[in-house]
Amino acid sequence: MKLLIVDDEELTRTGVISSIDWQSLGIDEVLQADDGINGLEMARIHKPEVILCDVRMPRMDGITMLEKLENILPDTIPIFMSGYSDKEYLKAAIKLKAVNYIEKPLDPQEIREAVLEARELYNQKLRSHRGETLHSMETASRLALQLTTPYGPNAEIISHLVGELSLRPMPGTYYTAIIVKLDAAPELAEPSLDEIYQSFKEFLKYYRMDCIYVEKRVQYLVYYIFGASKPTAAMFKSMGNFLCEQYTAYGKYFAAAGETFAGIAKAYNSYTSAVILLQSSFFYPAGTFLTVSILDDYTPGNAQTSLPSSLENTFAEALSAKDEKQCALFLDTLFHYYDRNHTVLPNQAKDLYYKLFIVLEEARKQQQLSGAPGQGSIVDALEKCFTYRELHQYLTEKTERFFSDAENTVPENPTIFLIKDYISKNYMNETLSVKDISSHVYLSTSYVCTFFKNETGRTLNQYLTEFRMEKAKQLLSDPRYKIADISSKVGYSDGNYFGKSFKKYAGLSPSEYREKMT
Repeated sequence: MKLLIVDDEELTRTGVISSIDWQSLGIDEVLQADDGINGLEMARIHKPEVILCDVRMPRMDGITMLEKLENILPDTIPIFMSGYSDKEYLKAAIKLKAVNYIEKPLDPQEIREAVLEARELYNQKLRSHRGETLHSMETASRLALQLTTPYGPNAEIISHLVGELSLRPMPGTYYTAIIVKLDAAPELAEPSLDEIYQSFKEFLKYYRMDCIYVEKRVQYLVYYIFGASKPTAAMFKSMGNFLCEQYTAYGKYFAAAGETFAGIAKAYNSYTSAVILLQSSFFYPAGTFLTVSILDDYTPGNAQTSLPSSLENTFAEALSAKDEKQCALFLDTLFHYYDRNHTVLPNQAKDLYYKLFIVLEEARKQQQLSGAPGQGSIVDALEKCFTYRELHQYLTEKTERFFSDAENTVPENPTIFLIKDYISKNYMNETLSVKDISSHVYLSTSYVCTFFKNETGRTLNQYLTEFRMEKAKQLLSDPRYKIADISSKVGYSDGNYFGKSFKKYAGLSPSEYREKMT
């Protein structure tokens, strides 16, 4: 906390400063000025919480100085000091809500008590402002949420909330919805979401605009910016740069600005256009700020790209022929078609890529290559992909792995391959047994156990345990999965038994392994 002493007598200033232990009063910095004009300038620059001020000074007296400061620093607490018992000055001090009026010669104890009282009054004002700010933010959030629904049925509620916020919207007020989509639920990142909101409000003041916002469905943040003028393309670019900079700490994200509409009744229209625009974000790099003008101005390379009539068959034939160049060309064609393509929906691309993953899995079976991901793992992988580029990269890596394995793997016994393939698809089943495996390959339990041990050098149970532990390692490297959930995902209903088994296999407990990996 800062305190400013304003007095034209240097001995008075130095005497006050040296006679009091300011740190014990919560004052970290003591400033001084020799008259009202200099005091006014010092207060503007340093913004002290408490001002200890003489009443009568040359050039500008203390009353005039503090009257001028009232609009600039309304929460600053003044304490007057004077050697004159002037009733008019006392009245002016009361009008300015001075916490105290100290007569000269000054008593250090009286100054200490007055500063303590001023500090408490200042803290009360801060607590009151925080309460008002919190209530205002909550009301603004409720209004923003209402504006994400059609206006007609909610007109009365919206009108009430607008009045509570004293917004006074005009028919010519322009509204634009901006939606930020995060890859994951926001954690304890810096700056906080509320801090970003307040910073954005301050930023918009330069454009004479304001905003309200609401968190919707955990990973979606909806901002409504509004003002008397319609935002220009340059303004949107500036807003986008500001928000993108703020959300960098939150990992992967997208932002989309809807069309601008006049009148609060049409604010919902802007929100719906932002939602539609956000669907196209999947095909853009993470961190992109999308606007209608960006899409209108962009001519994608896919305009000249056409896809084969039967994509799955084309991919399957290239894999079956082990034609790596043809597969690379196929994947390149896919990428150029979908990248930044805002004419298709994300689910259309994901559905196609799911089918291509299945084709790749079948090709691995035909070539007797172990390690096919399985349909459940494919679905998990699709859900994790925040952007099309991540999805395409995953398919590209799996295709490259196919050719690498096909070149380096010595074909194993077909029965062993079927056993391993069956385990890779059923390891998460706690009740998976040797009997289940032997039934799958139409052999007796005793023969399967002996045969597998002779061919691989490991028992079936050893192989199953190792397979589960390796899957557990993969899942532990992803912080989104809880250890208890990982246990059940790899076929263990008893978390303690899973922990002991994992430590025996890896030499570390699951939590220790996760900490080491991250």
